[in-house]
Amino acid sequence: MDEAVALLDEEGIDGLTMRRLAERIGSGVTTLYWHVDTKDDVVDLALDAILGELPPGDGTSDGSAADDEWRAAIVALLVDWRTTMLRHPWSAALLQRPTLGPNLLARMEFLQATLVRPGFTGAHLHTATWTLYNYLMGATVARASFQLSEEDRETAQRRLRDRSEEFPTLSAHQYMLEDDWDGTFVTGLGYVLDGIAAAGKR
Repeated sequence: MDEAVALLDEEGIDGLTMRRLAERIGSGVTTLYWHVDTKDDVVDLALDAILGELPPGDGTSDGSAADDEWRAAIVALLVDWRTTMLRHPWSAALLQRPTLGPNLLARMEFLQATLVRPGFTGAHLHTATWTLYNYLMGATVARASFQLSEEDRETAQRRLRDRSEEFPTLSAHQYMLEDDWDGTFVTGLGYVLDGIAAAGKR
């Protein structure tokens, strides 16, 4: 899958064809079809392959159920997950695909097992798992799709200032100039975990 991932990194989804992949690996297209049925199969395998670049949990936790330990493990997992997908921007467009590869399942297993440690079960466990997953995916898609230059953002903020009576809060708080995506992700994740922790103690 290394060559498929490299081709996707260079050309994106539209640039991936079975013929180009076959040429890249020095094989015939017919030979390639012995291993996969369709281009979609290649994409699914490539998507799961990037999620295996760093196994979940490497150096993140000692298995403790202490509040700081399980939270730190989840933060490390989701930060790495987001960073990995942003390193391969084509992957963000595929988040809606119903793939269940072994590396995705390993990450979901680690996430849910980490939530079990402090005592989440049943509906609380289910809700906490999907709340974190949805936060991760939403933040990843938003970052990958937001491609405005610094000049574009400054222009947009000036327009907000010109319409400050209509958009007073956006104008006053520099809505279009904030670009600390990584810091905002981690801080926001802390807010989400605060809520999850509070719900688990009720």
